[in-house]
Amino acid sequence: MADASRLAAAVQIRQALRTAIADLQAAEVPSATLAAELLLMHVLGCDRAYLYTNPEIELAAEATERYFALVAERATGKPTQYITGHQEFWGLDFEVTPDVLIPRPETEHLVETVLELARAEGRGNAALRIVDAGTGSGCIALALASEAPRAFIYGIDISRPALEVAQRNARRLGLDDRVRFVQSDLLSPVAGATLDFVVSNPPYVGGDELDRVQRGVREWEPRIAWGGTGRGDEIYSLLFAQSLASLRPGGRVAVEVGYNQAAKVSGLLGEGWTATAVRPDLAGIPRVVVAQKKCRSPLSVVWWRLSVSS
Repeated sequence: MADASRLAAAVQIRQALRTAIADLQAAEVPSATLAAELLLMHVLGCDRAYLYTNPEIELAAEATERYFALVAERATGKPTQYITGHQEFWGLDFEVTPDVLIPRPETEHLVETVLELARAEGRGNAALRIVDAGTGSGCIALALASEAPRAFIYGIDISRPALEVAQRNARRLGLDDRVRFVQSDLLSPVAGATLDFVVSNPPYVGGDELDRVQRGVREWEPRIAWGGTGRGDEIYSLLFAQSLASLRPGGRVAVEVGYNQAAKVSGLLGEGWTATAVRPDLAGIPRVVVAQKKCRSPLSVVWWRLSVSS
């Protein structure tokens, strides 16, 4: 790690980055260059372009000391997002703390799925009713709210500290008037509702998969949010049953699944569902399972649409 003699001398941006990258690589930190950049951007309050267009600018002693303290913290395995307190998702800036799962790019496919299905029904600008089960930081619920201005969304989580983070994110993004956060286990607060969508990125890592979980996840992210017990698919059966009781005829459930779970999770849907589909992420890995609640008859959909519009 950076020693006292290096910190005492004036350090240019390029030198600071080189030293930090070397230190992080020595600690076997994944994506060491990206981590070094993000931490320096955080300290300086700048973007990446500034770092590489001003490589000869000397850092103030205080900034240098703070930077290498953060680099040392990252070298322990603590995720960069928990150090900076921020993560981008769907083009929005989210606060993240160790009380919430760090939003992943692949989870954006859940948001895409809901928006595409709503547009396909001609309801992209409708007053949709959506529940995000296991909302965590609120990233899915708030991303949907940012794209669907007439939607009302419930973000449900069992963790009170996670909901406090989600609520702060809603206020920061100016979306707290259309997203309500509720502490509960899955869908009990909306039992018997007539929802358009239930969406969820539930904890799906099985107890026998712990050796395949990245160190940063295993040691730092809240286990209640990613799993590590049982088979990893138990929560889907409960969620599907509750969704069936809470969705309108023709409403849909969309869930994120692990890299090898799509077929098993699809098989848990059971009776009452139709139009089951699996959507891959950008790497081609089956990532989202989506299904539609069956309609008892074509007239049931007509009645529902008339009741909503009246």
